[in-house]
Amino acid sequence: MNRTDVRLDGHPELPAEREAAVGSAGRWRRHQRGERLMVSRAEFRSYYGLPVLNPPTWEAPDIAGYLFLGGLAGASSTLAAAAELTGRTRLAAGLKAGAAGALGGSLYSLIHDLGRPERFVNMLRVCKPSSPMSIGSWLLATYGPLAGLAAGSQLTGWLPRLGRLGTTGAALVGPAVAAYTGALIANTAVPTWHEAYRELPAMFVGSAAASAGGLGLLVAPAAEAGPARRAAVLGAAVELAAARRMERRLGPLAEPLHTGAGGRLLRLGRALSVAGAALAVTGRHSRAGSAAAGAAILAGAVCTRFGIFTAGVDSARDPAYTVAPQRERLSARTREATTS
Repeated sequence: MNRTDVRLDGHPELPAEREAAVGSAGRWRRHQRGERLMVSRAEFRSYYGLPVLNPPTWEAPDIAGYLFLGGLAGASSTLAAAAELTGRTRLAAGLKAGAAGALGGSLYSLIHDLGRPERFVNMLRVCKPSSPMSIGSWLLATYGPLAGLAAGSQLTGWLPRLGRLGTTGAALVGPAVAAYTGALIANTAVPTWHEAYRELPAMFVGSAAASAGGLGLLVAPAAEAGPARRAAVLGAAVELAAARRMERRLGPLAEPLHTGAGGRLLRLGRALSVAGAALAVTGRHSRAGSAAAGAAILAGAVCTRFGIFTAGVDSARDPAYTVAPQRERLSARTREATTS
């Protein structure tokens, strides 16, 4: 392009598409000076189509597994306390053991991703309320001993008073453990996760409650499975409602949730959750039916967490999902400034 190709004075010899391309701020400033806009809005571009962001380097088995297992542990502790209060001893025992096992798997996944165990300990050197990672580290450090105490006392019969204290404490901290991972990944720059900051915590809590209910259906006899069944159905409903609202609000940013491996996992997870919830209701008098419902709900929760993880990574790899929302926000601010 030579210097005669760029004209801002509306000269009829040059078509509009040959005019200079300028940024949104420049267009707004010229409008403020009363000058005519000479170019159409530019399409998003990145150098050679490369991602604008560095995609997450996390491994799916570590982080997606951590998201699932942490939610399962926290919700199971809360449901175990409810089961114990209502005299459902086998349901409570199974959930306490499941919470402790899920917590161990969650911590292993996190530490394996960090590379060295001392890195988790180093995160406890400060407490930063504005950092979901810092708060999450302290939640796990608080919840872990309580859940371990509750499970250990239940399995051995030792220290029953301390066991009840651990059960109550783990039940109180459990919902926060189940929810914070949604805030954690929404606090990243990954486009689909970041824009879903309103719905992800609710979706993860619903998925965690459904997972705990599924675990309860697996470990408890049908006569004691009432609370687990209700948790599974209610949790699945909350998860599906939050996911639907998230997809509607995100608009084009929801495309990774429908396409590719992430979309397939999320569709499978949704189908398994719905089927498991339906089977939990219709097969409530059958031990085999309850166990099948629990297995389906747990499998659906696994697919959901892995699907959310995969969709987020896919959105970071495509520059469209980074640039387009930024331009929309800039245009919105420009419109607000123009009308004010």
